[in-house]
Amino acid sequence: MRFSPLVERISGEGADAWLTHYEASAARERGEDVIILSVGDPDLETPQPVIERAIERIRAGDTHYTPAPGRDAVREAIAAAHMRRTGQATRAENVVFLSGAQNALFAASMLLAGPGDEVITFDPMYPTYPATLQASGARLLRAPTRADFRPDLDSLIALVSSRTRAIAWATPNNPTGVVLSEAELAVIADLAHRFDLWLISDEVYAGLAPEGRVPSLAASLPERVVTLGSLSKSHAMTGWRAGWLVGPPELARQAEALAMCMLFGLPGFIQEAALVALSIAPEAEGRMRTYCSTRCERLRAGVVGVPGIRAHVPQAGMFMLLDVRDTGLSGYGFMRSLYQAERVCVMDGAAFGGHTEGFVRVCFATSEAEIDEACRRIRRFCSSGPHAAP
Repeated sequence: MRFSPLVERISGEGADAWLTHYEASAARERGEDVIILSVGDPDLETPQPVIERAIERIRAGDTHYTPAPGRDAVREAIAAAHMRRTGQATRAENVVFLSGAQNALFAASMLLAGPGDEVITFDPMYPTYPATLQASGARLLRAPTRADFRPDLDSLIALVSSRTRAIAWATPNNPTGVVLSEAELAVIADLAHRFDLWLISDEVYAGLAPEGRVPSLAASLPERVVTLGSLSKSHAMTGWRAGWLVGPPELARQAEALAMCMLFGLPGFIQEAALVALSIAPEAEGRMRTYCSTRCERLRAGVVGVPGIRAHVPQAGMFMLLDVRDTGLSGYGFMRSLYQAERVCVMDGAAFGGHTEGFVRVCFATSEAEIDEACRRIRRFCSSGPHAAP
């Protein structure tokens, strides 16, 4: 049977890196002794008031159709939260509530660029970014980063042409944890003005940045900026699929039409739970920042002096990159060998792009005891065997 060319575009260049994660997940379900540090799913419970509200609304029968862009109340709450975070004057008409930020990115990419157009983003990036941004038929260009993973702005400028329709980025970045600065965003803003570009800012991890916010162009360029947000990371709600986009009203109306074709509105009980989550956002985000900060430091301390390993400490988020090139292994080889030898599952950095080849991404959003045990196993792995650093 033949499939559409779309199948090739959505397969994802980093798909193989997930195979070890799936293998480890299956082993854990069988009760085996594995440590999974390959996915950003905090081991914290969703805040109890959020859970209670969802159960209450399910029992009340809130399980029927809802408006495709989300109920007015949740859209207004998102608009208020966005305004507090970015300073952009925002209303419900600017917001579409979607099933996770990944769907929000898909909607934005489908609406803003098509065949013959180009979208630029920074390498490295989350593994599904390339497929999502190219699903419309647009071509993705990767702007390189420097050795410290900050954007190479000269290279970015050189990539922009008459075919460019949008620049997309994540801040804080996944996997590097880099937060784009005001100066870096100013260069992007200048390019947007000069070349009439859309700007897509994935701020899913913004609540984990210092004071729960990141520098933003939303207030200064409201007609050009599309901001993606989510409750997944800030509230330990990864399975709830509660994300959104904020943009100009006309874009939101087009995204609503797309949502009608794809999702037709999220369950009402999830929207009501999201309202509670938004109402306790400062407390929930503060909890998550403290949690991540403590565990990041524990992981950093745990890998100090491990042969062949150098840690890249993030500015924000729940991931740390480990440079494993001095072990003599590629990132993929390290990932596979570590899992086979010690049953610790991490993520090959090459899945995120060429700039993180030779690295592995480690999620530290887990218990301190599990971090300590993972570090012991990584140290043992790197200190023995033919791959060990001299």
